[in-house]
Amino acid sequence: MKLSSNNPRSVVVMAGLESAGKSALFRGLSGQITGDETNFRGSTVFCRTCHLEECDCDLVDTPGIRTQSDSQTTRMALKQIGKADVVLLVVRGTHLRSEMESLLREVEVVGRRSVLAITFEDKAPKELAAAAENLRKQGNMPVVLVNAKELHGDRRTLLLQALRDATPTRVNAFSWEDEESLSKNMDPPLTWLEHRAIGPLLSLGALASLFALPVYLAFVLANFLQPWIDGWILEPLKEVLAQLPPLLFGILAGNYGIFTLGMYSFLWAFPVVVLIGLSVAVAEESGLKDRISASLDPWLRHLGLSGRDLIPILTGFGCNVVAIFQSRSCSSCSRKNCVSLIAFGSACSYQIGASLALFNTSGHPWLFAPYLLILFIVGALHTRLWRGPSSPEAMSPLTERAFLQKPSWRAVNWRTQSVIKQFLKQAMPIFLLICFVSALLQYTGWLDIAALHAKPLLSLFGLPGEAGPGLLFSILRKDGLLVLNQDQGVFLQSLSAGQVLVLVYLASTLTACLVTLWTVRQELGGSHAVKLASRQALTSLVTTWLLARAVA
Repeated sequence: MKLSSNNPRSVVVMAGLESAGKSALFRGLSGQITGDETNFRGSTVFCRTCHLEECDCDLVDTPGIRTQSDSQTTRMALKQIGKADVVLLVVRGTHLRSEMESLLREVEVVGRRSVLAITFEDKAPKELAAAAENLRKQGNMPVVLVNAKELHGDRRTLLLQALRDATPTRVNAFSWEDEESLSKNMDPPLTWLEHRAIGPLLSLGALASLFALPVYLAFVLANFLQPWIDGWILEPLKEVLAQLPPLLFGILAGNYGIFTLGMYSFLWAFPVVVLIGLSVAVAEESGLKDRISASLDPWLRHLGLSGRDLIPILTGFGCNVVAIFQSRSCSSCSRKNCVSLIAFGSACSYQIGASLALFNTSGHPWLFAPYLLILFIVGALHTRLWRGPSSPEAMSPLTERAFLQKPSWRAVNWRTQSVIKQFLKQAMPIFLLICFVSALLQYTGWLDIAALHAKPLLSLFGLPGEAGPGLLFSILRKDGLLVLNQDQGVFLQSLSAGQVLVLVYLASTLTACLVTLWTVRQELGGSHAVKLASRQALTSLVTTWLLARAVA
């Protein structure tokens, strides 16, 4: 049965406040498929969409609405909700009255086909069922109680049926029969993370663990597998391809070969991408990520940021481009600060994998910890220096707490699948293209010319001109650093530990990769992208010079 006989592909748009459970509901309705993240209907809102065969409709998960917010996502999400054929309102049962009233102040539903999904059924008060029935009668719209994290069986069927049966809603405001039971929110219990003095320190420790553990495990795995890949795959492959013409051999199995250097890229980047993706997914599904954001909110305000800005910054450790898209949810007064810190200090998973590979190949894997620490400290100082603080009154405090709960494997797997798909479809093809171009440049001698021209600049930092190609390709993509792994690391092993640290830091910070800068241009304009790149380059050159002097 179709939602509309006149429109076989009707559009159902989900509308809810932040942390209402929309993403979990989308996952349950979509049947666990990851969906496609797109700019919906030509807008600038990053939405997740999928097709529901049972309703023959397109389901759209919009960003969470933040009331009285000037964020781009809130403005544009409301615009897209206004174009929906059916509006699926999503509110938490633990905050039913407050969220329903806030949502209806932002979303006009009178005369529109609407469905209300009340999430957190398992944590809501016992009066919830009666309140849901009252809302159904007043509004003439289907109301379904669900536990969004475990949406299956009868509840999923009921919700799909409700989408098919949706009729125009009668009212845009509701009276509440049980005033006492629904007037107060059922907030999650306090933990040590909410302690004013200790909480931020604990949050920093938890934040460090979320990235330190997966990075360490990825390092151990890649370090274990590399000798096997060298001996059992790469060396036999080189022997097989040795009869090819020199140019073709160089493209496939030379120092910058698609198979040889491409294999190193996959070996060192893929485990980092997957394990960090798993770690972040667990933090999101457990509610820990939201708790950390709220706890660090007061400290971040000294950088002109808020706790809400921490989510895009953390996302940047997966992919800077996705993080800049997520910064649309930031307040207009803090978004540029957030983007500045992402571009400088959020080492994406590809950059982390490449850095791990270089430090390990050079024989100094212990350099990774000080490298990340320097990156974070300088990134914070860079943002504070160039962007300055924001007015405390300009950003509302982040006070809401998420429920801490055991994450389900299906939910974590669903989020991680998106990360893997993005890596395989976007990151690896681009790096293989870099390998192809590098091999051509080496064959034609242009890499030697680039090294010659880079030598005067690199000498200022105590680095040889042979590091030039790595610096060049790191501007294209941060895992372009891996071209320095050519010839099984002979060049890197000729450098001192201090030189390796300086080289990786300079290549990481001199500029954001071109894809990231292009995204900044699209989001904030060409002049801002130029300004951001020039400021970052200046900070990078000055701090690299200081670092070179310190390790000399």
